[in-house]
Amino acid sequence: MMIVMKQDATEDEIQAVVDRVEGVGARTHRINGDELTVLGVLGDREHVMRLELEGAAGVDKLVPILKPYKLASSQIRHGEPSVFEIGGRKIGGSNFALIAGPCTVESREQTLGTAHTVAAAGATLFRGGAYKPRTSPYAFHGLGVEGLRLLAEAKAETGMPIVTELMDVRDLEPVLEVADVIQIGARNMQNYTLLTELGRAGRPVLLKRGLSATLEELLNASEYILKEGNEHVLLCERGIRTFETAYRFTLDLTAVPVLKELTHLPVIVDPSHAAGRRDLVQPLSLAAAAVGADGIIVEVHPNPDEAICDGPQQLVADEFAAYAEKVGQAAAVAGKTISTLAAAA
Repeated sequence: MMIVMKQDATEDEIQAVVDRVEGVGARTHRINGDELTVLGVLGDREHVMRLELEGAAGVDKLVPILKPYKLASSQIRHGEPSVFEIGGRKIGGSNFALIAGPCTVESREQTLGTAHTVAAAGATLFRGGAYKPRTSPYAFHGLGVEGLRLLAEAKAETGMPIVTELMDVRDLEPVLEVADVIQIGARNMQNYTLLTELGRAGRPVLLKRGLSATLEELLNASEYILKEGNEHVLLCERGIRTFETAYRFTLDLTAVPVLKELTHLPVIVDPSHAAGRRDLVQPLSLAAAAVGADGIIVEVHPNPDEAICDGPQQLVADEFAAYAEKVGQAAAVAGKTISTLAAAA
């Protein structure tokens, strides 16, 4: 349930309610809104109800949250979307995140060159894989620590925050040293042990929807991160597996407005992995922006034909600026502006 405090509730009154709730073994999750404070309560509802808090000083009302995902629910923020600031860039609300970079870090020249190109075009964050999940055990699985070092160098040169994937909790510490946002891929969406550790780590997480996951399953997965105290979760629609074989996955654009109803968390779209084809990435990106997504994560490479992995779906770096301009125009249709450090300032 959630406890809605009165607009004029004092800090002492709020703390008194927190102490009473936690005194019966429940946990509180405080959300400070523009006008009032809401306390999300996790624990035995019956124990909390016996406290009879509706008459307590500073308390306006108690509202049950019927969804299985409590902290991800839009109810917890009264329909107000969450806005996160990452490396000086805002994501959510009227702020559109353009996250761009190569599928995988291959070399210093490729990584730094791409970083400078997307930064010059106004990208919000830089993405790049140091650890790569691959269908074949014999395929390239990333440069690992060396890849992280190159991402750190790209950040130092361009000032762009870094998004990179974590697959194994044993790699958490070196990834935390570099990543501003930790990506959890579709195959790990329900790796609950890993999600719990990321909740405790406190670093923003970009959580991709599983290949065959429902939206409720995605939101329940996000709850594993949120319940540990990490409020900064970005949900990502990256295409789901259907009967269609003309392209890699079916990009579920309906998920964007539906998630906007169900949750306060920002919604990002990955057109690269859904399409699997470069020529489809731009139209899917424009559609995602126009339908109200809070951002796009897209793959860019200086020479995709020579890429170690996923070359056919990566945009050509020299063409990225024109792509970014069109995406910005589509985002404007939905009332959003691409977020950069200058825009955030």
